[in-house]
Amino acid sequence: MIVSLLVACVPAPTPTDPLDGLTLVAEDPSDGPIRGLADAWMARFDEGDVEFEAARREADGLGPAYIRSACASCHGDDARGPGVVRKMVVPDDTKLDGELLPFGHTERPYVAGGATTPLTIPDDGRVLVSTRAPPAVFGRGYMEAVADATIEALAAEQAALGVVSGRPNHVRCDFEANDEPAFFPCTPGATVVGRFGLKARVPTLDGFAADAYQGDMAITSPMRPVELPNPDGLDDDLAPGVDLGLEVVNRTADYMRLLAIPARETLDASALFVDVGCADCHVPSLPTRADWPVPELAGVDAELYTDLLLHDMGPAFSDGLSDYEAGPREWRTPPLVGLRFMRSFLHDGRAATVEEATVLHGAEGSEAAPSVAAFQALSDADRAELIVWIESL
Repeated sequence: MIVSLLVACVPAPTPTDPLDGLTLVAEDPSDGPIRGLADAWMARFDEGDVEFEAARREADGLGPAYIRSACASCHGDDARGPGVVRKMVVPDDTKLDGELLPFGHTERPYVAGGATTPLTIPDDGRVLVSTRAPPAVFGRGYMEAVADATIEALAAEQAALGVVSGRPNHVRCDFEANDEPAFFPCTPGATVVGRFGLKARVPTLDGFAADAYQGDMAITSPMRPVELPNPDGLDDDLAPGVDLGLEVVNRTADYMRLLAIPARETLDASALFVDVGCADCHVPSLPTRADWPVPELAGVDAELYTDLLLHDMGPAFSDGLSDYEAGPREWRTPPLVGLRFMRSFLHDGRAATVEEATVLHGAEGSEAAPSVAAFQALSDADRAELIVWIESL
């Protein structure tokens, strides 16, 4: 149930940005490292923090067409926004989709590296446009440390109970191999369980970092060495060849990997949260692998409030796009981590409050509809208590 869920230094946000001016995150959220890290891991965190905040320039390989110029521009203070991503698709017409959108389904409104033509949304009523508010990155190392088998078992358990029917997004390791093997068992071409991104399309944090560098900043790396198609037909930029070294990708991944789950006043799931069915999808805790390389992440119950599964949220949530096995109406259960720092909710930021997001989950055809009905049947006092508790996460 609840809450589905780069500002460039050059130039200013586009005037067509649908969330321009909307506050997505509160000030000064807790974005510190996991407590007790050894000195070597702490050094990796600090180095990765620099990479995460760095605004990339043309000399770094920014462009040809890009969205924002820094990780922190879409994940400010490791939370949501202020940057957003706009998607476009021609639903149910593959031929027309290819004709109208020859460079893919993502708007990239800025240019650099010799490009002159941004990748914008065609002025055509047949094109469905949607917005994605980038997710927070708190606690993502815990998500990565959950075994695929654990996620598969949750799907099997849900199928047996018949209340909700989440399923993993089985994705390909569609990036080049990473030479550091400790965290990266993702053999290129192998099929694994995805967990990162709003539709769980990315399986690992190094893959997530490499994907963002290429897809959001048009900066290539050894894991994603090819420039994306663009209206100017450029296959390189002002940094000839591959733009970033693998060490930058891995430092960025380690920063996200070592971010703490922000401290909470209470760590016990509310009985009401369980009673109305929120916990069916927003599972309060998941066990991590005992053999995970970071001791502080290994063999713990990670209080993430997600099952990391895809759920059908009904046609009102459809964006017309699929990511591997995730259909247009399906979204991965977002972890309720650092929720109290958010000021908009759902994958596109359409809800201004937790209660609004909760009610919107009851749309026709949504798996969460029974939980929403149970929520609405609570007394006024119990509903208020539950909302306040969720807002404290």
